Amino acid sequence: MSENTHDKLPIRMLHDRVLVAMDGAEGERRSSGGIVIPATAAVGRRLAWAEVVAVGQNVRTVEPGDRVLYDPEDRAEVEVRGATYLLMRERDLHAVAADRFEGSEDSTGLYL
Repeated sequence: MSENTHDKLPIRMLHDRVLVAMDGAEGERRSSGGIVIPATAAVGRRLAWAEVVAVGQNVRTVEPGDRVLYDPEDRAEVEVRGATYLLMRERDLHAVAADRFEGSEDSTGLYL
């Protein structure tokens, strides 16, 4: 989904709520070696990445456009203009990866 679509969302987040768009499909994945891992494969608790689309006025650590790490089991889905987003509290986010964090050249950009 393009950023222009996110900019025109008819929604304003309240308090400490964060609206995110999921990265990719939740179906099958590929390993770093290119092996396809089906969605039905049993894995341990796996966190997922998403892009922040909107934040409430009390959110202090993330901004729209940041990538955040969250637990897919603790989520509430909402549909806005035909697109599915996740709604969560700021405290439910585990990490932030954003270009705006200054650091060394080999920095991952993660704020933990």
